[in-house]
Amino acid sequence: MSKKNTATSSQAQLMDKIVSLCKRRGFIFQSSEIYGGINACWDYGPLGVELKNNIKQAWWRAMVYERDDIEGLDAAILMHPKVWEASGHVENFTDPLVDCKSCKLRFRADQIPEENLKLKKCPECGGELTEPRRFNLMFKTFMGPVEDEAHVVYLRPETAQGIYVNFENVYISMRRKIPFGIAQIGKAFRNEITPGNFIFRTREFEQMEMQYFVRPGTDMEWFEKWREERFKWYLRIGIKPEKLRFHQHGPDELAHYASAAYDIQFEFPFGWQELEGIHNRTDYDLSRHQQFSGKDLSYYDDEIGQKYIPYIVETSAGCDRTLLAVLVNAYDEEDTGKEIRTVLRLHPFLAPIKAAVLPLVNRENMPEIAFEIYKSLKPHFKVFYDDSGSIGRRYRRQDEIGTPFCFTVDSQTLQDGTVTVRDRDTMKQERIHKDEILNFLKEKITF
Repeated sequence: MSKKNTATSSQAQLMDKIVSLCKRRGFIFQSSEIYGGINACWDYGPLGVELKNNIKQAWWRAMVYERDDIEGLDAAILMHPKVWEASGHVENFTDPLVDCKSCKLRFRADQIPEENLKLKKCPECGGELTEPRRFNLMFKTFMGPVEDEAHVVYLRPETAQGIYVNFENVYISMRRKIPFGIAQIGKAFRNEITPGNFIFRTREFEQMEMQYFVRPGTDMEWFEKWREERFKWYLRIGIKPEKLRFHQHGPDELAHYASAAYDIQFEFPFGWQELEGIHNRTDYDLSRHQQFSGKDLSYYDDEIGQKYIPYIVETSAGCDRTLLAVLVNAYDEEDTGKEIRTVLRLHPFLAPIKAAVLPLVNRENMPEIAFEIYKSLKPHFKVFYDDSGSIGRRYRRQDEIGTPFCFTVDSQTLQDGTVTVRDRDTMKQERIHKDEILNFLKEKITF
């Protein structure tokens, strides 16, 4: 087997291991699994929802709490249908679609080999392909009891438009001056033709978007600043720098609204793929909404005594993709000499469970002391109590889900009140007094 094939096989095995771990340990489940599942839809289990919430908190903290120039927003999923006409989604949010007349499989025309498309030959069965046709990716539904074109609404395909239509509401109510941003985390929906790669490309997903409103002429300066700022955030949450890179959009790749764009890409087991897009959207969005709504969305800049439509620099990250990148980045298998240890080396702030409290044995008052420690920590952190099985097996269970610290109550605890602290990454142990555990965690679990 060639080196390339060996590497490909190894990467496929890594994805299989991560998917298996996610199911086995309660991170991610197939949606509606008892009915056979539904394609490209996933449910986040007890540990998955904690990890996802921690990622969102890390993003919100960096974008809103730590800055003086960004406000938060939570806009509705259902919006006036004219929003999507103004944004260009009704006209432009399409993919080229072909069908196989024999096996009935459906493909994006731009994702099958050029030779197959030229010969109209199915890449799966060799059957004849249909001519390409445009397929709009927005999910349609109806508002009210009547199902006709007059009552059509869409499930939003992105969260950004909710920010644009609230631009004036936010800057007036919060007395904001340009430059400033509006941040939002929320669900979006796309009727993807070819979803896949676990939670990388799904039909229901969560976005973490920030739209930064700037004076025309300063847009490229802010574009470069946000490009650097967002790259640093991925390093901050523990992503290895060698797994990240920028991809600049060429003229043929630019979206209809963008004058410049970069993707922050991560090296997944299935190749380099986009984590986040940074776009210079010029004044396209507010100009279009002004045109379609008839509402004046210009801004009077009293510093220069001029009125203008603000330019927008967008940072748009996928929460689900970030979570997958975090798992791939953290997954490790280590030979301890006795066994292969599976460990998720998650940033402590992101870890679903911050600490486990374990009695060494179930006697001599150790479980009672351990449970009291657990209860004292629970109001402050997501912690876990475990008294089942050998201490080594309990450590391995916590390693596999990324718990950074384990506190073990043993016979010495009964004598002097100290407990053993075990570090997930190094497996080194030290002793601290049980009364110091909370402060220890507060110092270690930071972002």
